[in-house]
Amino acid sequence: MSHGSGLIRTTCSSGGAPGPCQPSEGLLDAVYPRTQGALLKVAQMVTLLIAFICVRSSAPPIDYGAYSFFEVVTICDLIMILIFYLVHLFRFYRVLTCISWPLSELLHYVIGTLLLLIASIVAASKSYNQNGLVAGAVFGFLASFLCLASLWLSYKITYITQTDASA
Repeated sequence: MSHGSGLIRTTCSSGGAPGPCQPSEGLLDAVYPRTQGALLKVAQMVTLLIAFICVRSSAPPIDYGAYSFFEVVTICDLIMILIFYLVHLFRFYRVLTCISWPLSELLHYVIGTLLLLIASIVAASKSYNQNGLVAGAVFGFLASFLCLASLWLSYKITYITQTDASA
């Protein structure tokens, strides 16, 4: 008994991809800032910035390497989310067609969320009851949750079973 081969298809529903419901005129997409994907990106950027400021402005940490890692991960993730926000806002995906924007954003969210979660766990375990470091770790966890929510709501994975033609 053959079950057939499977096909996995991923589609992006972040609101920034070109579609029949969006107007094609102009450089700036006036609809995108009000979409669910854009609002999640703004919330992620704000929480990442707060997490970075909390850790950066706290007393000198005991384990400097852990907090340097946290600061690097939060700033890099913030910059990447800002880049993807601007790509969708200014419709750069129409000009730079050599890049698969949904795939690159998917990879960013998977890798960035994993690194942010690891950095938040390390920061929380090394906080030693310093309020700024604890707050930074909490906002890091919140940003991780928002990135997971964005990943969950923006990408749909479909598994389609194909039957053999010879059967």
